[in-house]
Amino acid sequence: MSTTTKKASSRLNHPFRGTGVAMVTPFADDGSIDYKALKKVTEHIVKGKCEFLVVMGTTGEAPALYEDEKNEVLQFVLETVNGRVPVVFGIGGNNTAEVIHKLETTNLIGVSGILSVAPYYNKPNQNGLYEHFRLVAEASPLPVLLYNVPGRSGMNMTAETQLRLAHDFPRIVGTKEASGNMEQIMVILRDRPADFLVLSGDDMLTLPMLACGADGVISVVANAYPKQFSDMVRHGLAGDFAKARPLHESLIHFTQLCFADGNPGGIKVALDAMKLCTPTLRAPLYQVNETVEQALRAEVKKLK
Repeated sequence: MSTTTKKASSRLNHPFRGTGVAMVTPFADDGSIDYKALKKVTEHIVKGKCEFLVVMGTTGEAPALYEDEKNEVLQFVLETVNGRVPVVFGIGGNNTAEVIHKLETTNLIGVSGILSVAPYYNKPNQNGLYEHFRLVAEASPLPVLLYNVPGRSGMNMTAETQLRLAHDFPRIVGTKEASGNMEQIMVILRDRPADFLVLSGDDMLTLPMLACGADGVISVVANAYPKQFSDMVRHGLAGDFAKARPLHESLIHFTQLCFADGNPGGIKVALDAMKLCTPTLRAPLYQVNETVEQALRAEVKKLK
């Protein structure tokens, strides 16, 4: 795409610049949702001064929850937050008609936006992706953030496709880019509409993306270290990389460990070490291996 002039648009207002947190869903030992722990995690994140929360993303184990559970978690988080920070809700899937139905029937009162993952497993071509998100944009009552995550969806939503959607649908206000492809990300940053957000979907690449002009992140690591991570992002957004870099570097090893044997297994071990929730996962996910667990617990002690 050769669009190099950033045009103004009628894009919806949104509060998603800065650090969003892809929240875990805590479970009790029997696999039920642990609402006491969910409240503790939510308060921990809010007190850490992150800009917004994301409920029912990948880290929230959304594929392993029933629809009524997802909605109950959303309502609980909204009640706990009580307007202190915006809340984004994950509504996506590989059945376009079902996604539209959820957008039309879910109680979204109090929700600030939708995070919608690229359809997985079906592996649509780029025209199929465009049409899917066209329908999502037309059905959604709220601003929509695209979520491009080829490692999970099985295909990449190209810069050209994301830019077409950005320019054609003001209701699509940004993208969570987790391709890890910095060339693709830089093209999106160069050619996007002036008010279209580019958010990092990879904790480790957040600082370099900010240096290229990105607008923030939807983070896993910030479940455990919301203040450190959001401070780093704020310094990066202000162009003060001398202050941002040490915070980034202090979390590098922790971030590597969080993803060494699967997400959210790693971050839940860290939260258990911080006495915020148990490391329990729902099948088919399984706890991280002993070496990673011990290393994570040691790193949490080190970072205190």
